[in-house]
Amino acid sequence: MPIGVKQLLEAANAVVPRVSPDQAKAMIAKGNAVVVDVRDAPEVELSGKVAGAIHVSRGMLEFRADPESPYHDKNFAKDKTLVLYCASGGRSALAGKLLKDMGYGQVFNLGAFKDWAASGGAVERPIEPGMKP
Repeated sequence: MPIGVKQLLEAANAVVPRVSPDQAKAMIAKGNAVVVDVRDAPEVELSGKVAGAIHVSRGMLEFRADPESPYHDKNFAKDKTLVLYCASGGRSALAGKLLKDMGYGQVFNLGAFKDWAASGGAVERPIEPGMKP
């Protein structure tokens, strides 16, 4: 029987714990966390991202997370704590489940970027057009 997004999200939320911005800040402070922004590039360009986060759009996640892939990102290590977020928490939940399925053990869903920013979390702002980095 086919399943829909509601069932996919329920399954993801059952295995990927949701954390608050304060909990995520504590994880980051320990020094073994990788924060992953799974939004699409235009979203990141408009709003910025969590300071220090890596950006890997959800469509490239499997390729960046698999050590056997030619597109592997060395930031993905199975001994790291991964903290994912997106615009509302749905994509990051689904991405977190995928990483769990791939063998990553410590995976958490921060949820929405706007909640991080509203909590006073550090944000890297996008560069204004025409400005030099």
